[in-house]
Amino acid sequence: MTDSTPAQRTELSSLGEFGLIKHLTESFVCEQPSTIKGIGDDAAVIDYGDKVTLVSTDLLVEGVHFDLAYMPLRHLGYKCATVNFSDIVAMNGTPRQLFVGISVSNRFPVEALEEIYEGIRLACKRYNVDLAGGDTTSSVSGLFLSLTVTGEAAKEDVVYRNTAKENDLICVTGDLGSAYMGLLLLEREKKVYEADPGMQPDLAGFDYILERQLKPEPRTDIIELLKTVGVKPTAMIDISDGLASEVLHICEDSEEFNIQPVTAAMNGGEDYELLFTINMNDFEKVKDLEGINIIGHMTEANSGVYLATNNGPLIQIEALGWNHMRDEE
Repeated sequence: MTDSTPAQRTELSSLGEFGLIKHLTESFVCEQPSTIKGIGDDAAVIDYGDKVTLVSTDLLVEGVHFDLAYMPLRHLGYKCATVNFSDIVAMNGTPRQLFVGISVSNRFPVEALEEIYEGIRLACKRYNVDLAGGDTTSSVSGLFLSLTVTGEAAKEDVVYRNTAKENDLICVTGDLGSAYMGLLLLEREKKVYEADPGMQPDLAGFDYILERQLKPEPRTDIIELLKTVGVKPTAMIDISDGLASEVLHICEDSEEFNIQPVTAAMNGGEDYELLFTINMNDFEKVKDLEGINIIGHMTEANSGVYLATNNGPLIQIEALGWNHMRDEE
């Protein structure tokens, strides 16, 4: 996936609000039978029959959630979409429709927005999700993206984050910390560039961690895998703010940078892997599944949340990852 913004510049004012919406979305075709009415009316009409409708929303702000110094616009669109899909997957559901609100200043031409929407389109196509609506408005500073995703699940299949029980096994998918290391790499190279604009970024050999940061994928495959072996998680959440933070959520309601892998995994965030619990009777069904690791078990509520280290001591888990409302130091 490449970011190839053309040299041509079309001013936003030349299209107007509704002309811009039509221009950016006319290539989207609704494929879901449940999308009775998509873009083009005051609201989308979605019919799920006897299934549950799942809805999640996310707001992304330039300079807070993404840095355009190293985030290609097409990757930004793709990531905005997939991280929202991940919220539906974490409910044991299937994403179906996406709504995109965008607030943009006049420093961005139409071609820049085309790149963002092309990334969104690629994500929607890959995960069979319809772009069903949204809104656009002007901004006096920067770029803002507000996304809402709806999904579906049978009532009996929905999994919440507050339903784990004592002695349930704690499982995690994939590898953790790589997205954080990708972010550190990009931040490092940005500082080098700011100090000397003549320097080219040194990114060779780091394709994997860069993709984990710039182009995360929701674990829809894990949901299908668990269904195949007849296992329904007892609780589940996606890992957006670091494993430590998400473990606490469930319990309560690397060498380049001289960082210990466990630190990156526990507090890095943006992996969008799944953290879930299962009944201990399902151990045999899960223990050999590729992409899933059993990392612990639930204890009674008053015993605390601890990391057991290899050499014995228990370390109390604290969430040190991303916190949107944390005071700036």
